[in-house]
Amino acid sequence: MVDMNTLQAIYGGTFDPVHYGHLKPVEILANLIGLQRVIIMPNNVPPHRPQPEATPAQRKYMLALAIADKPLFTLDERELKRDTPSWTSQTLAEWRAEEGPDRPLAFIIGQDSLLNLPSWHRYETILDNSHLLVCRRPGYPLLMKEEQHQRWLDEHLTHNVEDLHTRPAGKIYLAETPWFDISATIIRERLQQGLSCDALLPPAVLDYIHAQGLYQQSADA
Repeated sequence: MVDMNTLQAIYGGTFDPVHYGHLKPVEILANLIGLQRVIIMPNNVPPHRPQPEATPAQRKYMLALAIADKPLFTLDERELKRDTPSWTSQTLAEWRAEEGPDRPLAFIIGQDSLLNLPSWHRYETILDNSHLLVCRRPGYPLLMKEEQHQRWLDEHLTHNVEDLHTRPAGKIYLAETPWFDISATIIRERLQQGLSCDALLPPAVLDYIHAQGLYQQSADA
């Protein structure tokens, strides 16, 4: 049972398919900062990227398989039920309204997403409703593209984990999580070529992919 005042986080994505590059950094992040609950939230219509190959039901089922033995994670289907683009700002505003003004809430992103955040829909409202937990990625700069956005980052940046637990929202924390060189694109390409993906994603997810015949054909086929 999660205490009503403990830090919770949402982790969103397409998860087409979910893999260890999604799960392991977040598990390490949780250990680093004392995060007790992570809500995995698959997108339905991601506004910034190509549409998923797997159906919403298939991606939801793969996530359920992947986290079945991981009590840190719970699955939230709210964005899958939308037939409109999944705006993070809207989802976080809804979540804050549900949880009340005082609970510490956070949204987990990668460093690449942080650098592109100013292009997101109403990005400036995100910190009104949550903290940002950023998984560092080697090779990515730590500077925003524009000076005004860098000032925004510097203003909200914290190195103090306690800020995440004692404030409901408003801070950006750069976490030193390891980088796993795995992507859904690589997995889909390997499956199309008949190559092994055993080390890249949970066995139950891989078994389901094979049973469903997912990602087995070229996207041009």
